Amino acid sequence: MNTIIAFILMFGLLVFVHEFGHFIFAKRAGMLVRELAIGFGPKVFSIKKQETLYTIRLLPMGGYVRVAGEDPEIIELKPGQHIGLEFNQAQAVSKIIINNKSKHPSAQVIEVEKADLEHDLIIEGYDIGEDKKLRFPVDPNADYVMDEVETQIAPFNRQFASKTKRQRAMQLFAGPMMNFILTVVIFAILGFSQGVPTEEAKLGSIQADSPAEQAGFEAGDEVIGIEGQPVTTWTEFQETVRQNPDTELSMTVLRDGTELDLAVTPRTIEAQEQVVGQLGVMQYMEKSIVKAIPYSIEETYKWSKLILVNLGKLVTGEFSIDMLSGPVGIYDATDQVVQSGFMTFLMWTAILSVNLGIINLMPLPALDGGRLLFVGIEAVRGKPISQEKEGIVHFVGFALLMLLMIVVTWNDIQRLFL
Repeated sequence: MNTIIAFILMFGLLVFVHEFGHFIFAKRAGMLVRELAIGFGPKVFSIKKQETLYTIRLLPMGGYVRVAGEDPEIIELKPGQHIGLEFNQAQAVSKIIINNKSKHPSAQVIEVEKADLEHDLIIEGYDIGEDKKLRFPVDPNADYVMDEVETQIAPFNRQFASKTKRQRAMQLFAGPMMNFILTVVIFAILGFSQGVPTEEAKLGSIQADSPAEQAGFEAGDEVIGIEGQPVTTWTEFQETVRQNPDTELSMTVLRDGTELDLAVTPRTIEAQEQVVGQLGVMQYMEKSIVKAIPYSIEETYKWSKLILVNLGKLVTGEFSIDMLSGPVGIYDATDQVVQSGFMTFLMWTAILSVNLGIINLMPLPALDGGRLLFVGIEAVRGKPISQEKEGIVHFVGFALLMLLMIVVTWNDIQRLFL
């Protein structure tokens, strides 16, 4: 149960932060945001504030921000259609009743001849049974009413396509950007609470019954030499130990200002299909608010670089699809992480956050990076690719991504149960 709760909270946080980035920059650009949703599937909870519907949906495997103009409008007024109109105090249309007009006895029912709800904001038509042509101005914030559900109209200046290339690119980039920011914040929290690893070869906690404890090492010792050679960094110390399994090493340590000589034999372990040495010590962590911020940026950069390198190996064939993990694999890993403690779970969340940010920036159809690519193409050629062609590309890309997700999930299930 703890794993289920942790998994839902973790994914909810990652998705919310990502979609909130898209949401806030859409609002800043003046786009009409119809819905901010966390999850997919049926609504579990919804509330509408001003012009945006906020929803939590049943399946916590993603989310979305629905911006006017990104998808075809749900409702279209056609010549000959009978609709009801309600007006505001300025005598502009405030509600367009599509059906169930009997529930709106005060509405003026007309037969539509022409409607432009994007640019001119007018409706032209006739009273039922009359020949006199009528023309009605439409309020920019008017609502369609269909099955008693109100949906705000989307004038062109509120649609995604009406904004500048910079505004559209920023709105698309904002989601991944917020994931990077979340990663930096989490690593900063870890730096504040756990401390920041020191550069020198200073020992933190000593594992019980480890070679280090048996040799007499203590937390706080600083290794300054191995086999007569000076050691100045933790990396040098760590690499020397790894390269000498089952080999006695003479080490000089600095303890409370006094130099001591200790002999220790690293035990042999297998790591990443290699035999390496291990002493059973942790790196010393220095609690410093000043160092926590640069540490968080460095860790975000380190993990970003590692993920990009592995993605490159996937492209070159060094990694296969069988090595990828989907939601099932991530859930299984989260189960193991939760058992290791809250701080480990926080680090896992940070790693997944930067992963989500990078994956979404890949120039693949249906992802933020793919849509950014179309904005870039528009900037180069001086005019946008037609919405129909772009829509087809994203649809095909989304279908292929879903197929990949199915394959990856099936591989996860096989690893778990077969």
